[in-house]
Amino acid sequence: MQVSLFDFELPHELIANEPANPRDSARLLHITPNALYDRTVTDLPALLRKDDVLVFNDTKVIPARLYGQRGQAAIEATLLQQLALDTWSCLIKNARRLHPGDTITFATDFTATVKEKLPNGPVVLIFNQSGPDLFEAFHKYGIMPLPPYIKRASTNKDKADYQTIYAQHEGAVAAPTAGLHFTPNLMSALENKGIERHFITLHVGGGTFLPVKVADTKDHIMHAEYGIIDQKTADALTQAKQQKRRIVAVGTTTLRLLESATDASGTVHPFAQNTSIFITPGYQFKCVDALWTNFHLPQSTLFMLVCAFAGTERMKTAYAHAIQNKYRFFSYGDATFIEP
Repeated sequence: MQVSLFDFELPHELIANEPANPRDSARLLHITPNALYDRTVTDLPALLRKDDVLVFNDTKVIPARLYGQRGQAAIEATLLQQLALDTWSCLIKNARRLHPGDTITFATDFTATVKEKLPNGPVVLIFNQSGPDLFEAFHKYGIMPLPPYIKRASTNKDKADYQTIYAQHEGAVAAPTAGLHFTPNLMSALENKGIERHFITLHVGGGTFLPVKVADTKDHIMHAEYGIIDQKTADALTQAKQQKRRIVAVGTTTLRLLESATDASGTVHPFAQNTSIFITPGYQFKCVDALWTNFHLPQSTLFMLVCAFAGTERMKTAYAHAIQNKYRFFSYGDATFIEP
């Protein structure tokens, strides 16, 4: 399938640099099989059925951008994925300057050694700290890793803005941004309606921002991310599927993990491993029945995913409507609720 099928023109001024304030005041494009509706995020409880099941990704973003030195050369590293207690793959600007065995100094007590340079671009670093101590160092010396299309420096405000209110388990280097719209008031409104909620964990990797550099989707190598679904949650979701209740995924990361853990019969299994599932049109969805998500980059794997979920032409029509009506795009932008 040609990657160019998923292209569209987006005016740069529609890329959101700051979130809506309050978060749930953002606009919402409701995409149904037959029509598009302009709404706001606070309309979500009214759009859900009483027996719907909402599933959230409760990963927590760590300050994953690090600045250091290799000799006199400045180094900017962005964590991609944890490989061991002391080892991460990273995106590094001007990585051609680095060689295996080189030492990068981030602080007098915080360094890393280059283990290897991977063929597809990332660099593997072994840090001089491990486990909880390493995460403490990330918090001490790192900054929040805003997406590359937000053309400004990260600020202290982003430490709260670029984190869901229900984030629990540290390990993500990018936010599950569909969840950024949820506020205590919105969660209370969902609870008052009796909407069942569950939390699973997919540690979003920096690979989510890597562009698709091939012409055909069959040649794209999808990045891997670590996901966790416990037995209790898997059983509850399987029961909901058996009862013909809708599973509503909050975000593409939630959807990818649910689809990775669900078999052809609709049974959701416990999960604790990497997933590199790549969803394109033609994929048969086994678990998720409706999707809450933001607007995605042209020619991105996430735009391919929503096209698989709702139809390429319908999503292109929806995005054209959003552009014409000046919706705000990407991580800090507005939301969509897709009912295929």
